[in-house]
Amino acid sequence: MRNPIIATLIASAFLSLNAGATDLLQIYKDALANDAQYASARASFTAGQEKPVQGRAGLLPGIALKGSDTKSSTDSESDAIAGSRTYKGVTNTWTLALSQPLFNWANWQQYEQGKLSLLVSNAQFSQAKQDLIVRVAQAYFDVLAAQDTLATLQAQKIAISEQLASAKRNFEVGTSTITDTHEAQARYDLVTAQEFAGQSDLQVKRSALQQIIGKEAGDLASLKAGVKLQAPQPGKIEDWVSFAEKQNYGVVASQVAVEIAKRDIEKNRAGHYPTVDLVASTGRTSNAGATNLSGTGVAKPTTIGVQWTIPIFSGFSVDSRVKESIALEDKARNDLEANRRAAAQGARQAYVGVTSGLAQVKAYEAAEISSQSALDSNKLGYQVGVRINIDVLNAQQQLYTTRQTLAKARYDTIMNGLRLKSAAGNLQEQDLNEVNALLQH
Repeated sequence: MRNPIIATLIASAFLSLNAGATDLLQIYKDALANDAQYASARASFTAGQEKPVQGRAGLLPGIALKGSDTKSSTDSESDAIAGSRTYKGVTNTWTLALSQPLFNWANWQQYEQGKLSLLVSNAQFSQAKQDLIVRVAQAYFDVLAAQDTLATLQAQKIAISEQLASAKRNFEVGTSTITDTHEAQARYDLVTAQEFAGQSDLQVKRSALQQIIGKEAGDLASLKAGVKLQAPQPGKIEDWVSFAEKQNYGVVASQVAVEIAKRDIEKNRAGHYPTVDLVASTGRTSNAGATNLSGTGVAKPTTIGVQWTIPIFSGFSVDSRVKESIALEDKARNDLEANRRAAAQGARQAYVGVTSGLAQVKAYEAAEISSQSALDSNKLGYQVGVRINIDVLNAQQQLYTTRQTLAKARYDTIMNGLRLKSAAGNLQEQDLNEVNALLQH
C-alpha cells in the first residue's frame, strides 16, 4: 500500500501547485511590461515615427523673424572753429522673412527617405515583438525542462534508495551478495551528485526568465500529460521557405534599406543641381538721434521674388559622396541577399526541427511504455531470483531518462514551431495562446 499512497500524495501536490501556477501568457504579458530589450525597441520605434516629419520639413516654407536694437556714437571734426562734436543715436530693425523651396531635389529625396525609414522602424519593431515571444517561450520551457530534470533525479533517487534498502535487507538474510549493496550505493551517490547539479541549473534557468520579466516568476504551469502536438501548416517546406524569403521582417527591412540607399545616391547627386526658392520679406527700420543727419526716419521695406543657386565647384566633394553612396547601395543589396538566405535557412532548420521532433516524440512515447514494462519485468524477476539488482537499477534509469528526454523533445518541438513562424514573419500573440492552451491551468 505504501507506493500507491505516495503516488496519490505526489499527484495531489502537483495539482495544487498548478492550480495557482503562472502560465506562459501571463509571463509574456509581464515581459511586455518589463523586458528592457523590448522597451528599447519600442523607444526606437517611437523615435523612427518622427523621420517622415523631419523629411517633410525640407519641403515646407521656413519663416524667421530677426531684429536688432543698436546704439551708436560718432565723433565728428568739422573745422577748427566749430571743433569736434559727438553724434548719438538709436537704430531699431526687424525683418520677417519667408523662404519656400520651389525646386530642391536633395530635400525631396530626404522626404522620401523619411517615409522609407518609418517602414524600417515598423519592420524592426515587429521583429522585436517576435523575438520577445521566442525568448519568453524559450526561457519558460528551459525552466520546465530544468524542473523535469530535477524531478526525474529526485524520483530516481527515491527508487534507488528503496532498491538500496532492499539489497541491504537481502544481504543481511543471506539471499544476495554485498555486490548488490555496493552497486545500489554507487548509483545512489551518483544521483545525489546529479541532483545538486540539477538544482543549480534550475536556479540559473529561473534567473534567465527573471531577467526578461523583471521579477521572480514563481511556480510555472507545466504541459498537460500526453499532450498531442500538431504538424506545421502548410505541410511543405518550400512554402515556408518562400514565406521567409518574402515576409521575414529582417528581409523586409533590408529591402527598404536598399530603397533608402538609392535615394541617398540621388540626394548626393543633387549637389550638382540648381535650387530655386520663393523668398519674401517685410520689416521695419527706425533711426532716432543725431546720427541720422537727415532727422528721425522710419523705413518699411517689403520684397518678394525668386532666388536661385547653381553650384559650380565644391572641391570634388559631391562626386566623392556620390561614389560613397553607390558603394553603400551595393552593400545594402548584399545585406539583403544575406538576410534572405539566413531567413530561408532558419525556416528550413525550424521546419526540420518540428517534423523530426514530432517523430521523436512519437518514438519516445512508445519507448516510455516499453521502459515501464521492462522495469516491471525486472522487478518481478528480481523478486523471484532470475534478475539481479543491477538489472533493476538499469531499468529504472532507462525509464526516467526516457521520460525526461520525451519532455525535452516536446519542448523543442514547440519552440521550433514558434521559430518557424518567426522565420516566415507571421508569428503573433495568438500563436502563443495556442501554446498556452497546452499547459495545465
